[in-house]
Amino acid sequence: MLLASIDRWLAPPPDPKRVGWVGAHDFAHRGLHDAGVPENSLAAFEAALRGGFGIELDVQRASDGTAVVFHDDVLDRLTGESGPVSRRSAAQLATIRLTGSEQTIPSLRRVLDTVAGRVPVLIEVKSGLGTRVTALCLAVRRVLEGYAGDHAVMSFDPRVLHWFRVHSPHTVRGLVVSEGEDRALPGTIRRHLSLWKGRPDFLAYDVRDLPSRFARGQRERGLPVASWTIRTDQQQERVRLHADAAIFEQDGEPAA
Repeated sequence: MLLASIDRWLAPPPDPKRVGWVGAHDFAHRGLHDAGVPENSLAAFEAALRGGFGIELDVQRASDGTAVVFHDDVLDRLTGESGPVSRRSAAQLATIRLTGSEQTIPSLRRVLDTVAGRVPVLIEVKSGLGTRVTALCLAVRRVLEGYAGDHAVMSFDPRVLHWFRVHSPHTVRGLVVSEGEDRALPGTIRRHLSLWKGRPDFLAYDVRDLPSRFARGQRERGLPVASWTIRTDQQQERVRLHADAAIFEQDGEPAA
């Protein structure tokens, strides 16, 4: 009861008109990718566009301050190169092929130019130890200025949401949550602290944690809940019961 009261005070729910689009779509996780079509590639986003699905993607900051679309902070898993993404310029990253394809690492601007407002976009801002959060958020905001399509930034890091609330208040913000084994009282308190600092407009919740008391409480008071990463019919049913939108991969593609 006390935490719920503080939620209402420090993290009031958004205007439904501001966030209604979040629950009105399902989102292709890193685009519609499969063998030969890598995650977070232009080809994966074009496939999502053809299917009429919203797009979820990940953003890192290149060495020249450009926001680029790539999940990991190092190149090793997804390319034939190695080392931190942050040590390469956007031009250098644009020459690196994603494993098993002719696709390369795109900039956020190039992706949004391709999407052109046709479907909504969820932009996960990746941060970790040593991340210059302000510089990363600035890189993303520069690209979003003037972009008219439905879009939101989201992050596990409430500092990212706080930055956008202060410096780009018109940008819709989502808090990414994974409870994992952290379900006892200390974890509950940490989730509320993140909520109060970030003041999100919606939650992006790990489907493995649904149903969740925390997610249910926020949803009941007006925050849409998108759930990731949906890969099975059973998980899709869980979304139907406990969330508003699916962030899915190819195997979990919602039925037409």
